[in-house]
Amino acid sequence: MIFFDVFAFIFGAAIGSFLNVCIFRIPAEQSIVKPASQCPNCRHPIRFYDNIPIISFLILRARCRDCGAKISWRYPLVEFITGLLALLLFMKFGPTLTFLVFFIFTAVLIVITFIDLDHQIIPDILSLPGIPVFFLAAVFIVGVPWLEALIGLLIGGGVLLTIAFVYELITKREGMGGGDIKLLAMIGAFLGWKSLIFVLLFSSLAGALIGIAAMIINKQDTKYAIPFGPFLSAAALAYIFWGDAFMRFLIFRS
Repeated sequence: MIFFDVFAFIFGAAIGSFLNVCIFRIPAEQSIVKPASQCPNCRHPIRFYDNIPIISFLILRARCRDCGAKISWRYPLVEFITGLLALLLFMKFGPTLTFLVFFIFTAVLIVITFIDLDHQIIPDILSLPGIPVFFLAAVFIVGVPWLEALIGLLIGGGVLLTIAFVYELITKREGMGGGDIKLLAMIGAFLGWKSLIFVLLFSSLAGALIGIAAMIINKQDTKYAIPFGPFLSAAALAYIFWGDAFMRFLIFRS
């Protein structure tokens, strides 16, 4: 099993390398297929042996082989996070189609997270197709009851839409983008409506704590905006691993 665990991490890290391409090119509306990976500074194509996840970054000492430009630490970070999550998902689901579906869902959340951090947008090209695709995957592969997934989709989008409407009505300014609404609809469609209890609590608490800290550090007022997509994504991933324990806790407490 150790061999398969190692393979799962390597597989995830390799996909993480591709996710870096998506994170960089999707907001720029560029093809994620062509051209091949290249240095953002000198545009020289990256050699295959310089494109080994994490290892190449260390061997090159975070510098481009051709122009010497510094390579962002974000590249190996995304590769490591994707590899680690692939390993954890493999340990939870084993070599199954369910593992593959959850990994694809996780990969989409990783791309959304880093794009939202960089640009404060969640591209429709990820969230809109993700809603029906993950709804179908949840029902026909994962085994989520179709009504539970449908309610999750409707409530996921409806809750944030209501919050955004009320907030804008009171403050006269936009407090939540449409991308967050579509993202939560996608999460609810895949994980079911019960997951939204955990996701909303976790993301709201984490967002509030980090938001307050960011305002203090940057000496900003309450109008200071931070992207909410990363918190929703982190909450969805946390639910995958700890959601069952959380729901048992709620039932026991009630």
